[in-house]
Amino acid sequence: MNFKRFFAVLKARNLEFWRDRSSLAWNLIFPVLLVAGFALVFSNDPKAEYKIGVLQQATVIDQTSNTLLTTKYLDFVPFADEAAALEKLRHHQLDLVIDLKQNRYWQNERSAKGYLVEKILLPQMSDATKLAVTGESIRYVDWALPGILGMNMMFSCLFGVGYVLVRYRKSSVLKRLQATPLSAFEFVSAQVVSRLLIVLVIASSIYFACDAVFDFMMLGSYWHLLLVTLLGASAMISLGLLIASRSRSEELTGGLLNMASWPMMILSGVWFSLDGAPKAIQYFADVLPLTHLVAAARAVMIDGADLSTISYHLTALTLMTAVFLSLGAWLFRWQGDGR
Repeated sequence: MNFKRFFAVLKARNLEFWRDRSSLAWNLIFPVLLVAGFALVFSNDPKAEYKIGVLQQATVIDQTSNTLLTTKYLDFVPFADEAAALEKLRHHQLDLVIDLKQNRYWQNERSAKGYLVEKILLPQMSDATKLAVTGESIRYVDWALPGILGMNMMFSCLFGVGYVLVRYRKSSVLKRLQATPLSAFEFVSAQVVSRLLIVLVIASSIYFACDAVFDFMMLGSYWHLLLVTLLGASAMISLGLLIASRSRSEELTGGLLNMASWPMMILSGVWFSLDGAPKAIQYFADVLPLTHLVAAARAVMIDGADLSTISYHLTALTLMTAVFLSLGAWLFRWQGDGR
């Protein structure tokens, strides 16, 4: 081994990295942003042991309105829709639902946690009317499946498109395509459709292979689930194209793709519900495409939701796709760096 040549290459690669100011800045800033994000999301310690739905129109729980709401280690979640709260109670996603105005509460008779939290609050609710609901708990694997598949699609869409585009630009493939009649919008659209077909085949294969083993819950229509998948994948592919529309640096593109993917992985309801999270976190999560993909898919699979029920999520994904794709085509440069 010739150490002179080795150190020459080592020096050249290090100088290349240090001279790429955008990549250097991102490598310094991203960990700080990640730590700050985790600190903000998981700052409500200690963790509540039970989750209780509170029927009210206000979006924030006013603990001064009733001493019951000051009970420690209980997470009180506001619900304006009684039917939605009771549906979560049937699926054991809530341990109790209370209506303080009408002095009544609901308990799932098959929920052990519901039984325990009723005993905890009973001294403060002795004159309240008890109403019962029944329903089996949803297996965590059934609840988490839409999030896991959605997260897999997210990485495939963002990184599969973003890195390919940067590699094309660095290897002058895009420069050669620029000399053809191909427009930026045609090229970007073709990338979207190509990756969309790949993602659909992979996601479908994973779902049906795992379904044969785990027998997942599926109460809705497969056609509705397919539509959700198409729109969700389109939104994230378009986002990947937007991020890589100009960059020639793989390090910078990787950092930007991480900046887009990490918040979605944490805040889009993949692993845990955001019910009861700070409103600022919920509002931020609502602008993430994976949030709408997971919520719509989960509603179809677990609740048997129809298109009208998930229309909000479908509309959001459609608008995101249109905005990301249009901006990506407008900002797209064949050679990068503004050229």
